[in-house]
Amino acid sequence: MEDAVSDILGDWKRTHYCGDLRAEQIGDEVCLMGWVHRRRDHGGLIFIDLRDRTGIGQLALDPDRDPEAHAKAEAVRNEFVIAARGKVSPRPEGTVNPSMKTGEVEVEISELRILNPAKTPPFMLDEFTEVAENLRLKYRYLDLRRETVQQNLIMRHQVAQTVRNYLTDNGFLEIETPVLTKSTPEGARDYLVPSRVNPGNFYALPQSQQLFKQLLMVSGFDRYFQIVKCFRDEDLRADRQPEFTQIDCELSFVDRDDVMSIMEGMVARIFKDALDIELTLPMPSLAFSEVMERFGVDNPDLRFDMELVNITDIVKGCGFKVFADVAAKDGLVKSINAKGCATFSRKDLDDLTDFVGIYGAKGLAWVKIQEDGSWQSPLAKFFSADELDAIGKALAAEPGDLLMFVAETAAVTNEALGRLRGHLGHKLGLTDPKEFKFVWVTDFPLLEWDGEERRHVAVHHPFTAPLDEDVPLLESDPGKARAKAYDLVLNGSEIGGGSIRIHDQEVQSKMFNLLGVDDEEAREKFGFLLDALEFGAPPHGGIAFGLDRIMMILTGAESIRDVIAFPKTQKATDMMSEAPGSVDEKQLRELGIRLARKPGAETKS
Repeated sequence: MEDAVSDILGDWKRTHYCGDLRAEQIGDEVCLMGWVHRRRDHGGLIFIDLRDRTGIGQLALDPDRDPEAHAKAEAVRNEFVIAARGKVSPRPEGTVNPSMKTGEVEVEISELRILNPAKTPPFMLDEFTEVAENLRLKYRYLDLRRETVQQNLIMRHQVAQTVRNYLTDNGFLEIETPVLTKSTPEGARDYLVPSRVNPGNFYALPQSQQLFKQLLMVSGFDRYFQIVKCFRDEDLRADRQPEFTQIDCELSFVDRDDVMSIMEGMVARIFKDALDIELTLPMPSLAFSEVMERFGVDNPDLRFDMELVNITDIVKGCGFKVFADVAAKDGLVKSINAKGCATFSRKDLDDLTDFVGIYGAKGLAWVKIQEDGSWQSPLAKFFSADELDAIGKALAAEPGDLLMFVAETAAVTNEALGRLRGHLGHKLGLTDPKEFKFVWVTDFPLLEWDGEERRHVAVHHPFTAPLDEDVPLLESDPGKARAKAYDLVLNGSEIGGGSIRIHDQEVQSKMFNLLGVDDEEAREKFGFLLDALEFGAPPHGGIAFGLDRIMMILTGAESIRDVIAFPKTQKATDMMSEAPGSVDEKQLRELGIRLARKPGAETKS
């Protein structure tokens, strides 16, 4: 690096991107600019693979053609920024590279400028070297030079353009909503921003655009969308980020079917433009109750079978006390049949038992079906011949199958077996990443009971409307009311969710009361919405799609961080910029803030 001398760009102008060179350009004079991907010295001739976001082009430097350019090329190393002029020529016979877009041609360089030398990168910028993620994130600006990550972000741009074009064609307006808002927690913690000019008061970064997009409907902008950042200060999972991007939509004078139809059209356009895949419309739809019965979770992966089977009625009064007791106490006994998995070892079964334990199951009972159809299991002796036969028929058991059972409360049984089903789908290679199975999940419960708080909580959010026929249940039996809510699930991931909203002020106030929010608190938190609903609010509904998650599926990325330019870790930190960071005392005094403890100090439990 010390030996290289930087040149000025001067009046040079790039004529082509590196990855765009083809045989049609043979004979053309071109000017390329980019980063040195690789330099090769072939005993006089020097070849440079020059890279930009479109791909790689090969430069050929001959000392006889231009000694000055050749001498500069001797000083060039990986990741130097250079500009080069020359003529496009066919590659010599035997050197054509059919695996490269530009593999038929090279550029015979007549002039070379070193625009900026570079230090040796801390890791190879290719697709073959395994690099620890923390190192990649620390040097994210280098990691972003890798072809895979660049292509992910280029596709993300293309998908965003597809979304904008489709929604614009369908009468939507892109309208921005505020980033500094009032704190109205929606399940996760808000990120708070102190106000200097209003001491002691705080803004919140939006968890969603819910209230503002509803207000836009009241305002007469009957079709709104926004590709927008949202923020949630929550404990993160591998597929979550503290700031994430949504495709946010809201429509007036529509019902549930209208929203679903328009939105699946958008998804179909995305898949056509991004992957050239034609989706079959309309997409299938399943009620929440059926989904839970068959799959145990509300985001089922439909790429494989292995459905849950309810055997509670079969095992009532059986000799196996665990099953019989659960059945007698209105619990749930369910099973799945892992076809051909009777070869699982005891360690495999122990690992699966540990897995369901994560979701609250106290154990996992199992049966291996032998070649003669008999049970290999500690359970076999507890069941009558009729019970064995009934269980076998219910599960379509065949020799070589592995039957697994969970007996717990309904919630635990469904969650544990549903997650186990998904886990086995991946483990057994039943989830083809190039297969895309969509399903709308509808008719969710409107409310669920929180035993700790001893009150109802909203399954989605408090602005979701009940089914028309279930409105009377808000008075008589609110726990049985179903919601005009809908989630779009793809390959086991919820990629979008929404609902028809409450547009009647009285119904909205009743909903707040059911959630334990009295009139005074509702007025304090949501007074502007309640007021707006009294000034002619139209029937309306909407949906929000997780753009990051959609991109992860489209690109086949293993991590959501691979489709975000500058992601954060699971501890919500940016390893490159070292955010969040401390601020000086002067800034804190201006905001009227005094820290209870110094940054980095241990909290007392």
